[in-house]
Amino acid sequence: MSGNGGGGTNAASGDKRPNELLASWFVRSGWSKGELARQVNRRARQLGANHISTDTSRVRRWLDGENPREPIPRILSELFSERFGCVVSVEDLGLRSARQSPSVTGVDLPWTGPQTVALLSEFSRSDLMLARRGFLGSSLVLSAGPSLIEPLQRWLVPTPPSPSREPEPAAARRPGRLSRPELELLETTTKMFRQWDAQCGGGLRRKAVVGQLHEVTDLLQEPQPEATTRRLFKVAAELAELAGWMSYDVGLQPTAQKYFVLALHAAKEAGDKPLGSYVLSSMSRQMIHLGRPEDALELVHLAQYGSRDCAGPRTQSMLYAMEARAYANMGQPGRCKRAVRMAEDAFADAEDWDEPDPDWIRFFSEAELYGENSHSYRDLAYVAGRSPAYASLAEPLMEKAVQLFADDREHQRSYALNLIGMATVHLLQREPEQSTRYVTQAMKVAKKVRSERVNTRIRKTVDNAVRDFGDLSEVIDLTEQLAAELPETAEAV
Repeated sequence: MSGNGGGGTNAASGDKRPNELLASWFVRSGWSKGELARQVNRRARQLGANHISTDTSRVRRWLDGENPREPIPRILSELFSERFGCVVSVEDLGLRSARQSPSVTGVDLPWTGPQTVALLSEFSRSDLMLARRGFLGSSLVLSAGPSLIEPLQRWLVPTPPSPSREPEPAAARRPGRLSRPELELLETTTKMFRQWDAQCGGGLRRKAVVGQLHEVTDLLQEPQPEATTRRLFKVAAELAELAGWMSYDVGLQPTAQKYFVLALHAAKEAGDKPLGSYVLSSMSRQMIHLGRPEDALELVHLAQYGSRDCAGPRTQSMLYAMEARAYANMGQPGRCKRAVRMAEDAFADAEDWDEPDPDWIRFFSEAELYGENSHSYRDLAYVAGRSPAYASLAEPLMEKAVQLFADDREHQRSYALNLIGMATVHLLQREPEQSTRYVTQAMKVAKKVRSERVNTRIRKTVDNAVRDFGDLSEVIDLTEQLAAELPETAEAV
């Protein structure tokens, strides 16, 4: 059998059974066999796997029990995950996958400095070399559930002291080539990258951030004074978190998760627990996006527990806001409302906080707090069957967020996301005309940033408007505008 169509093998051809799991996901997707084949071929071309040429007969064989060769199982996992907005693993589809090594799964890694540096160097180099053709993303597995949470709990285990050693030779003890001004420049450059991400989205500067991260890992492999090494690990953690965030923003979910995990390891080596909690909050946000609120809650609780004695009130407020989002998506209104209040109270304490906040948490402004809490109530509304009562709680908070972000030129992506949020609130309140106006505003902002996350949410909001109010002239005009201004294209990242 030719491999050009992503064909596979069965343990025994006479023992072949229909793949009921794959069939179930396939039927619920609403796709035809031809449409699924076209999507697989399109995704394969994006990955550079040009030898893949799937057709309807091949899809039929998969449904009949044939196990396709890689990268087809991973492509199918990605396609169904995107379709349903949750993690649909290869195993969920009833397909076999080879056992992955720790370096591939990206989660259960050794918690030691040298291995962290080596893995950061290897992964960033591979990303720079292979991201253009996409092979890196196709070789990764997105972890969830216990396989994600349990290895990360070791973040809380204290790092044992280094064993005493014999004095090193003079050549090994000579100082590294990094001067203090150069180290400070690295830290300043990291802040600049973070500003660019907020202004322009993850698609524009992701490769530059990955390149800078790789340079920092080179410096970490040289002998440095201990204080310099810790500062370099902190820079590496911030850059890896930012690379993960940018990857998440453009839809590279397994790549994002791998960077987040490596960022958490680097933050532990830096001895920076608040930074580690921030990394875990980013992972929590990703899990909410992927429809895994239970995992999101575990991650944010891990962040809170690990930094409870050292994180400032702004960071604590952000973590409470993420906790509220998780509870909202789990359909627990009482706990969600309590977490919202805790986020507001902690943020109020930030005004009296004497110590300067680290740069990575300064994004969490009053506008961001309003936006997060309004999204929690909006999510509750959806989970509660499109409840107008929860939508009414979301509206005034979302309106404040939109007003504040409208005057904030540094956080244009957040402005777009809250405009979309306001549009969804109006849809929940059966006010499609107001919703279309906010979507139109969001599209104008979206054209200024390169964020597939923003574009996807706009498309989903328009789809919901069409489903509920497809005959309305404003909605018809909006669909035409969407097709003209935000066509679906594969972006280079």
